[in-house]
Amino acid sequence: MDTLRDKVAVVTGAGSGIGRAIACALAGRGAHIVAVDIDDARLATVAGDLPDAGVLVAPADVSDPVAFDGIRDAALRRFGRVDVVVNNVGVLTNGLPEDIPVTEWQRILDINLMSVVRSNAAFLPLLLDQGSGHVVNTASFAGLFTYSYDRLPYAATKAAIVQISEGLAIYLRPKNIGVTLLCPGPVLTNIAAAVPTFGGGAPLRIPGEQFELLDPAPVGEQVAEAILHNRFFVPTHAGVVEELRRRVDDWDAYIDYQISREPRKRKADNDG
Repeated sequence: MDTLRDKVAVVTGAGSGIGRAIACALAGRGAHIVAVDIDDARLATVAGDLPDAGVLVAPADVSDPVAFDGIRDAALRRFGRVDVVVNNVGVLTNGLPEDIPVTEWQRILDINLMSVVRSNAAFLPLLLDQGSGHVVNTASFAGLFTYSYDRLPYAATKAAIVQISEGLAIYLRPKNIGVTLLCPGPVLTNIAAAVPTFGGGAPLRIPGEQFELLDPAPVGEQVAEAILHNRFFVPTHAGVVEELRRRVDDWDAYIDYQISREPRKRKADNDG
């Protein structure tokens, strides 16, 4: 995609954090934004930061099986097309593996993973019919390598998004549709603002002290540039590549290394 001017971008989780940063970065390059979030107040705030003529506020619960049909239809009524789809919603849960109930697994799967599946069902036919477009899926460092056992449902969904994104890239790139996999490390968001805790809870484990806590705004810029340059893998911290090499070189040793690390609570409100 050589320009974002007058393109139409659907951004889920647009009310705050990384989603808001992506919406602002795309709007700054001339895109029209369909801002999707479950929180009306957050949507109103982000809408105030975007050009009035170029934003459509679309309150929605992405776990609703028909939500994306409504989002798609509203986007088409307002703008007549969709060019970019950013699947950015994600929620956390906390607890030891034996304490997190199956119902909580189902909730996390429905929001984090099935929202991407439903988004694909709604929007991929549009992109394929027009022969152009771009899909951005937000995963996490937690989906790339394992450093924690306190959020297994979250990590499992993010690992699945990595696989879905790579498969989509193989399928869609020859059809002139780009795919970007955004993998945030520690980024200042509100994802941990209301995390359910099960059992006595589990200590928060972070991906590593070498990964500093980032503001969301540069992440939005990374995503906008990745769309324009058709880049697949976008980690927020370049150093994660060395971490992945270390893991694949000796997986058993890497697990022992992670066991040896002491859990340490940093800032609660962060992705990754």
